[in-house]
Amino acid sequence: MGFFSKLFAGLKKTKESIANKINSIFVGELDDEFFEELEYVLISSDIGADATEEIIEEVKKLSKKQKVKTADDFKALLRSVMVQILNDANNDEISFPALITFVGVNGVGKTTAIGKIAHKFKNEHKNVLMVAGDTFRAAASDQLTEWAKRSGVRIVKYSEGADPAAVVFDGISSAQAKHDDVVLVDTAGRLQNKSNLMEELKKIDRIINQKWEGNHKNYLVIDATTGQNALSQVETFNEFVGIDGIVLTKLDGTAKGGIVFAIAKQFGIPVKYVGVGEGIDDLLEFNAEEFVNGII
Repeated sequence: MGFFSKLFAGLKKTKESIANKINSIFVGELDDEFFEELEYVLISSDIGADATEEIIEEVKKLSKKQKVKTADDFKALLRSVMVQILNDANNDEISFPALITFVGVNGVGKTTAIGKIAHKFKNEHKNVLMVAGDTFRAAASDQLTEWAKRSGVRIVKYSEGADPAAVVFDGISSAQAKHDDVVLVDTAGRLQNKSNLMEELKKIDRIINQKWEGNHKNYLVIDATTGQNALSQVETFNEFVGIDGIVLTKLDGTAKGGIVFAIAKQFGIPVKYVGVGEGIDDLLEFNAEEFVNGII
């Protein structure tokens, strides 16, 4: 299955939630009743109140100016406004050598996402190192090791219960010695309590800032099926370590893909990757225009 086919298939449920509803409410008159119904469609698709308000205001203004009459013209206008919201998020390009720390709660598919991203960089002829910084969960290191074998990349890991910051320190030393292009750091998603987890992540972040001389990004991995609950995760992790990008997993299993707009509008954080299936090539680089075309 090609890139666009995978993306459109992955967005099927979100498309049914948004595009089909818009088709049902569009009767040619862009009056107050129509925009009230459109507002309901967007909010019910987890686009969020702030992003919905901006979309409605901009579409109202432009539809009047452009004298929009047909459903196709209206959807083209709506697409352009929605793409702009996503593109307004601060989307810095990554440079190499790069270290990416992956954070997120347990169960969102963090380790799997790292494995798939490692595979992607490997296919781009980058030297990749994985660092098993989740020493709290025994299975995490084993799972990451399997992904390292599958992707054909190196891994630095310690035994369960080791100091995660020490693993990261040694991982950076190894990457520098081997002149690796990309370092992908896994982290714990759960400790004894949220305070312990966040302090551990801050400690890892300090080690990286002190020792790593290349580009450094923090990516938050979110399960798309959680919808609006994802916003609280973004807020918490962003407060403690600063989030540069979002990896949205399990997009193919939900109608809540609209959450990307809420994140972009509320936090100005771009989505970097979206998961649209179980295969190793089913984590796709995010493209705002293609995403919006896939849901409307």
